[in-house]
Amino acid sequence: MCNHMSYLSQTDPEIADIIEKERLRQTNGLELIASENIVSCAVLEAMGSIMTNKYAEGYPGKRYYGGCEFHDQAENLARDRLKKLFGAQHANVQPHSGTQANMAVYFAYMKLGEKILSMKLNQGGHLSHGAPVSFTGKFYQVAQYGVDPKTETLDYGAVGEMAKKEKPQIIVCGASAYPRIIDFKAFQEIADDVGAYCMADIAHIAGLVATKQHPTSVGVVNFTTTTTHKTLRGPRGGAIMCNEEYAQAIDKAVFPGMQGGPLMNVISAKAVCFEEALRPSFTEYNKQIVKNAKVLAETLINSGIRLVSGGTDNHLMLIDLTNQHLTGLEAEVALGKAGITVNKNTIPNETKSPFVTSGLRVGTPAVTSRGMKEAEMRQIGHWIASVVKDIKNETLIAQVNREVTAMAQKFPIYPTV
Repeated sequence: MCNHMSYLSQTDPEIADIIEKERLRQTNGLELIASENIVSCAVLEAMGSIMTNKYAEGYPGKRYYGGCEFHDQAENLARDRLKKLFGAQHANVQPHSGTQANMAVYFAYMKLGEKILSMKLNQGGHLSHGAPVSFTGKFYQVAQYGVDPKTETLDYGAVGEMAKKEKPQIIVCGASAYPRIIDFKAFQEIADDVGAYCMADIAHIAGLVATKQHPTSVGVVNFTTTTTHKTLRGPRGGAIMCNEEYAQAIDKAVFPGMQGGPLMNVISAKAVCFEEALRPSFTEYNKQIVKNAKVLAETLINSGIRLVSGGTDNHLMLIDLTNQHLTGLEAEVALGKAGITVNKNTIPNETKSPFVTSGLRVGTPAVTSRGMKEAEMRQIGHWIASVVKDIKNETLIAQVNREVTAMAQKFPIYPTV
């Protein structure tokens, strides 16, 4: 069995018990949070490896500690594989998260108090793109664009006009809750027109981009940042890609600018993830993510559930619960009881707080990793619709939970032998 915890159960049974409960939750339920996925046993082994014992401040060939020769090899493999995967000239795999990858770009090419132009958090953007509670909203001026109120999709003409008015230093594109294709070339042209840099945060869609299920930002915009989990199906962490002309400033911003020692066990796991992503099977996997998302979206729509923008082009969809007279929080809790894990999410023209919301965000990466396909998506869509439409029916929710568990057990997360 993958990651069997034999030592932990003897050394710290309390933590071992908590981890076992989480294993059972994941095994017996359906993970539909769009930003989550299931890593391979190989990635788990690398993350839990002896590579965690070593400090490796600096970069390969330029470390501040001795004994880093094998850590250099691991980081070079991760960098080379990431560059090959995306066709990038330069890659930095040290950021601990997507937010820190974004932070490095800001620190490298902005002064405190300069302006970012980015997508509004409540219309699909991310905290690290300029939210007032984030360091971005505290360190920089922020102007924000949204989606067209009628189509609920990006209006590039409106973004261009805002850029001319606001004159930002960096324009940020990419989203954490946007179900449609993003035109990165259009964003770079807007940035060029106003003398700004353009940064694409492809954290959610990186696997789709790598496998050509979504147009690439790499080599199109000035900087591309990503997480290495989500659709890339790797360990939790970040990375930055750019052309060679930006490499020195980006690397300096990561270390020593904002981080000390890199997490070499995680970087080793990133290398494993990138190798897995270079295989033909990973392309088929990401194709299936998109197929599954489209079928799930179609099933929900046919069941009378409204989706923001009317559907999806990628791995996620946003459910608008306004017509159901429900909040996202209420729906999240009810579906959780049914064994279906989702997250409440703001929607365009939101009227409720981020802690309550009018919507749900639903994604297919994790269930696709388990081998589920179109037939399972139709069933999941019917389960979601039935619970949302009859949210106080505890008998129904209990029945759905039993059916969810039965399906989940047919698609184990990890082998048991």
